Amino acid sequence: MRPLKWTSKSLSKISAELKAQGWQASPTTLSHILREELEYSLQGLKKTKEGAKQHPDRDAQFQYLSRQCEDFQRRGQPVISVDTKKKELVGDFKNGGREWQPKGQPEPVRSHDFEDKELGKFIPYGIYDQSRNEGWVNVGTAHDTGEFAVSSIRQGWLRMGKAAYPQAQQLLITADAGGSNGYRIRLWKRELQKLADETGLALTVCHFPPGTSKWNKIEHRMFCHITANWRGRPLSSLEVAVNLIANTRTQKGLSIQADLDLGAYEKGIEVSEEEMSKVQVKPADFHGEWNYTITSRNSAASEPSVDVSKI
Repeated sequence: MRPLKWTSKSLSKISAELKAQGWQASPTTLSHILREELEYSLQGLKKTKEGAKQHPDRDAQFQYLSRQCEDFQRRGQPVISVDTKKKELVGDFKNGGREWQPKGQPEPVRSHDFEDKELGKFIPYGIYDQSRNEGWVNVGTAHDTGEFAVSSIRQGWLRMGKAAYPQAQQLLITADAGGSNGYRIRLWKRELQKLADETGLALTVCHFPPGTSKWNKIEHRMFCHITANWRGRPLSSLEVAVNLIANTRTQKGLSIQADLDLGAYEKGIEVSEEEMSKVQVKPADFHGEWNYTITSRNSAASEPSVDVSKI
């Protein structure tokens, strides 16, 4: 086989190549051979490769995470999946998909997708309740930082989680390995400690192995439906974006609440060793860097803290 594969050519070009080598085969004949005899079909590319080398404990982490979710749900404790959806431009920009409009009257949008400096972008951070099929989306306008991530979880808990789980003592958070809620982000852990102190909840975090973010439940149970709900519609303002998110529904009962967060979340915040030493985190026996619990310092001040720089 040469690097230039014939299957990347059109039928007419394959026919011409064969003719140059002394074979006669029309495009129609080639179509029959490819489809009927060789069982070929026209197909696009499929995103399945995860790029980076798989971690040897990848599957074991999935199993551990699954057991944790089952245990929390069996005991009636909340389980949430969290993540940041990609940044979106605000303004009359083209959005993928099609929507019903009067024939011949498509809604006009800008021909180029250059950011409008006055309108800017927005960052949707989502929280998906795996037991109740409910979601909360915090629509930020500043930066996607660890502080913003935890603030979103805080608002989601106060707006819907606290009322749904009045007897909750623990909260399980499943998150990607990177981004603003990555397992190496000090600011993420420092802010989680503040949340644990405020709520009294023991916050257990389980991260998906590196390179496996597409398995995060929020991706295929909430974010995909939000994208479908605003298909073919320009996100002309922050109000429009929030309303489209909040009006996302599915036949299986998904409901989403959303609100605008105008907080100024600065980038580049440094968290010192002294601050980290005050984070009361207990790593799990299995991959403590991915799985850990942060407890309230108000209710368990006597427990020793752990050197989080080692997890």
